[in-house]
Amino acid sequence: MDVKSAIKYMLISTLAFACMNASVKFLIDVNSFQIVFFRSFGSLFFTFGFLLKNRIPFIGKNNKLLVLRALTGASSMLLFFMSVKYLSIGTAVSLRYIAPVFAAIFAVLILGEKIKSWQWLFFLISFIGVIVLKGLDRELNSFGLLLVMIASVLSGLVYIIISKIGTSEHPVVIVNYFMIIATIIGGVFSIFNWVTPSGTEWLVLLGLGVFGFFGQYYMTKAFQIASTNIVAPLKYIEVVFTASFGVVLFSEAYTFYNLLGIGLIIGGLVLNVWYKSKTST
Repeated sequence: MDVKSAIKYMLISTLAFACMNASVKFLIDVNSFQIVFFRSFGSLFFTFGFLLKNRIPFIGKNNKLLVLRALTGASSMLLFFMSVKYLSIGTAVSLRYIAPVFAAIFAVLILGEKIKSWQWLFFLISFIGVIVLKGLDRELNSFGLLLVMIASVLSGLVYIIISKIGTSEHPVVIVNYFMIIATIIGGVFSIFNWVTPSGTEWLVLLGLGVFGFFGQYYMTKAFQIASTNIVAPLKYIEVVFTASFGVVLFSEAYTFYNLLGIGLIIGGLVLNVWYKSKTST
């Protein structure tokens, strides 16, 4: 177990994802379908290249589940990108991370898994954070909140579908399906909602796929060389990086209740990861 390298990889990963989030915020005048298209199309170069290099079949075995995962993931990504136009990026990312709570609920209802009492308490803490954000932060946009919460529900469902797929598919095959279908959806709807980007916006659009790929790549490397209880909580550093970009680049302001809500959301999720790792050893 190489803890130092895992921490380094997770810092690179979270910074890459934060750069992607900031890029989406910068593209506030560009249609969300275009952002989905360029984010997905940019990553296809890496996924296709990996599969070709390693001679891994593109089609896969669980085609229906792969397509369902891709459609669900693409819808979640689209709604998250739309929410960033209405919310500060730090808040949007924090609310998106509520997805594991919905994944746990789906696991109980669909997979028949059992969730321990302490985990429900930690999930409750995270939900209280959402309530604090909406109930006490009057500047929080209700439509943006609705968009990102639906995105989180769909993201939670993605976890369940991937769990059903299991190890029968190569991870890059799953990601490749996701990117192909997201590219198609984003491309088709972009035709009818096209907004011509400026020169700078073109550069940012082209960088989306690069940031997304390297964020995923280094996160995977970190999980491969260190235990989950060490690596998983580091994912939430993305919120810190993203919120910092929001303040510095977009002059976003975070109220006390905003920070309290974000803290409760992330705190509850980190406690859940810690508890799961403790009870599974």
